[in-house]
Amino acid sequence: MKVIEKIRALGSRPGNLGVLILGLVIGLTLFFSAGSFMVYANSEKFCATSCHEMGPLAKEHKDTIHDKNRTGVRATCNDCHVPHGYITNYLAKLNLFNDYWGHFVTKSIDTKEKFEAKRYELAAKVWVYMKQNDSRECRHCHTTAKMDAEKQTDKAKARHEKLRTEGMTCIDCHFAIAHTEPSGPGPQELFAAGPAKK
Repeated sequence: MKVIEKIRALGSRPGNLGVLILGLVIGLTLFFSAGSFMVYANSEKFCATSCHEMGPLAKEHKDTIHDKNRTGVRATCNDCHVPHGYITNYLAKLNLFNDYWGHFVTKSIDTKEKFEAKRYELAAKVWVYMKQNDSRECRHCHTTAKMDAEKQTDKAKARHEKLRTEGMTCIDCHFAIAHTEPSGPGPQELFAAGPAKK
């Protein structure tokens, strides 16, 4: 309450009202600009073209089941790689400074050869992230409670039952469905040694 009283006192002085209004306008402009940029930064256009490293990954995604399928529902970069909640989305964007460092300073994957040399390491990071959050981004669109078991193979039914009873998650089985599978152990082998670690 004391803060509000101080603001009122500042605003009651003739010259200060303009400063308060200007501060409010600047604050709102920055807030809405940041929000607009967040929406744009989550778009497929931004993800696929803002960094040259992402171009080949966007091409890999083309014509996969997440790009083209019988239902016509598409998953774009942000659907799988960015949290959908407001707070978690902002935190993920702050974490992108690691990517900026690699892009602008160390240039760690600025050629196809460098990227391919790190493909498994990068994929494993995504798998660990998804394992730790119980494939949160997958579950934003795919709900096991709404799956039609009658349309699943016996193998799929058995695996989805394990998902429910043995603490498995989507990424344990569903990986490399939108990008080229890297050489090396898959998620189940990677996590067999114990809990997923970053």
